[in-house]
Amino acid sequence: MDVAIVFLPLLAAIIAGCFGRLIGDRASQFVTTGALLISAVLAAIVFVDVALDGNARTTELFTWFKSGEFTLSWAIRIDTLTAVMLVVVTGVSSMVHVYSIGYMAEDKSIPRFMAYLSLFTFFMLALVTADNFMQLFFGWEGVGLSSYLLIGFWYDRPSANAAAIKAFLVNRVGDFGFALGIMGVFFVFRSVDFNTVFGAAPSMVGTTINFLGMKVDTLTTLCLLLFVGAMGKSAQLGLHTWLPDAMEGPTPVSALIHAATMVTAGVFMVCRLSPMFELAPTALAVVTIVGASTAIFAATVGLCQNDIKRVIAYSTCSQLGYMFFAAGVSAYGAAMFHLFTHAFFKALLFLGSGSVIHAMHHEQDMRKMGGIWKLIPITYALMWIGSLALAGIGIPGLFGFAGFYSKDMILESAWAAHSPVGQYAFWLGIAAALLTAFYSWRLLIMTFHGEPRADHHTMEHVHESPWVMLVPLFVLALGAVFGGILFFDLFVGHHMGEFWRNSLLVLDGHNTIEAAHEGPSWVGILPLVMGLIGIAIAYVFYMLVPGLPAALVRHVGALYRFLYNKWYFDELYDWLFVRPARWLGYEFWKQGDGALIDGLGPDGVSSLTRDLARRAGRLQTGYVYHYAFVMLIGVVLFITWYLFVQAR
Repeated sequence: MDVAIVFLPLLAAIIAGCFGRLIGDRASQFVTTGALLISAVLAAIVFVDVALDGNARTTELFTWFKSGEFTLSWAIRIDTLTAVMLVVVTGVSSMVHVYSIGYMAEDKSIPRFMAYLSLFTFFMLALVTADNFMQLFFGWEGVGLSSYLLIGFWYDRPSANAAAIKAFLVNRVGDFGFALGIMGVFFVFRSVDFNTVFGAAPSMVGTTINFLGMKVDTLTTLCLLLFVGAMGKSAQLGLHTWLPDAMEGPTPVSALIHAATMVTAGVFMVCRLSPMFELAPTALAVVTIVGASTAIFAATVGLCQNDIKRVIAYSTCSQLGYMFFAAGVSAYGAAMFHLFTHAFFKALLFLGSGSVIHAMHHEQDMRKMGGIWKLIPITYALMWIGSLALAGIGIPGLFGFAGFYSKDMILESAWAAHSPVGQYAFWLGIAAALLTAFYSWRLLIMTFHGEPRADHHTMEHVHESPWVMLVPLFVLALGAVFGGILFFDLFVGHHMGEFWRNSLLVLDGHNTIEAAHEGPSWVGILPLVMGLIGIAIAYVFYMLVPGLPAALVRHVGALYRFLYNKWYFDELYDWLFVRPARWLGYEFWKQGDGALIDGLGPDGVSSLTRDLARRAGRLQTGYVYHYAFVMLIGVVLFITWYLFVQAR
């Protein structure tokens, strides 16, 4: 069963990718979607068996490679942490596959698209079931490759190609740090097996290694290098620039990347390596600061975006920040709980936005929408559910949407950490909660309410999506509504110890989740209050006084431009890295390759040969007296040389 969950998507990808033209579009959709649905059902069974009944296991499949004394096996590790990820990955991916049948119905490359989706899912499953760092790295690089293929799926669009290359290159930066971290792990522990490394990690506390000519703490250095990889995959501040541009891919791709696969890999990795991070408090502090800074940064940028998918993309970036600072304060269970709930409501929001784009004839600019809620009421209602879950709205003690439980637990855990970085994360998280609610309702109001801003032809053809696209939304909506209340007790409640067992490690005195349950009541209520304030402000700005946003922009134009241009990170990186690299490449091309190598090499030799031949050719005039004159000169030179030799 464990093997089938992982390798069924790979088998489906091979069939659709290699034989798609032979079996046709419909068969390719049936094979890939069917394989994912089967994997999702099996993942649910495994979740019950492993997470609830406690039957964790590791299945060794084969020896991957052997070099001297170093032997590495491919093994499938199934514990509670893996079981949770299997449900998330297969559940969301299967719904994305079903949704794609309708969304991509008119595309010319359906088998290729479905094959890429299944391949993406396989690599993520390989990542979460890894039993060692090398297997983890295999899945890690695989999801990077798949994201490149899917973001640039419409390869005839220059913007899609540029976005795919950008995602690939930015992730290479993070993956370089990740690879160094894995090399460091092997150098220190002489093994890349998780159990071996985790068992030996306590013995490395307080030791140092030589890195870049400096004596540095061993575990702190290794954890920070590994976290650089997480920053790239999960789009944390500094390595986040690829994520918004990834919207150039089809909408189902956006949902899969943002909800269940690539961006969740970094959070999963930090939680998987909790036995190492727990012993490196400095690394945990860095994780907390980066996560909290990302949460507020992305939330501020999301305020000013007009592309419906980009707003949700920056929302993902912000929510990932919450997950990371939860892990940074040792609330790994809360981080995974938010990853779990976020997968459902973020996939719902992305696929819901795809339904809007489908209805609006591929229009993505919210400034050209409005007045369509009565025309697509099902999509409208489902987008409301996703937004309520994202904003964390609920009634304390009675019921709340998924984010109400998971995000609030993260904030309460940050408060319960009673540390400077914990307070930093808490207050930035509270501010981000207000901004999240504001931009979520800004999106709803601009998209669905007010006077129609689209042209007459577009408005005449606005229609609800087909049921093959709506059914997955209903399934995801169930997770967005009930995912928090049903799983709260298991993930972060009184039964979390029995639930997580040995898959997560939290040292004594670090259990901020347990401490959060004893925190003051206002800490738990404040995020809800901020969310409601954000919603109210959005209604004032975009429904009651619609001229207010423009007036505000006129007064704070510089701040608006700063946020609209994403804090100018792209421009900064262009100035620091892109332009110097382009100049260097141009100089090497023109001066190095062209002038030096070609000039003195093949171009110079050929030019000299041509010049000599041309000069020699001028001697061939065809006049007899010219040839007689040359012969006479030759005789004179020969006699002169002969007399000179005789004289010596």
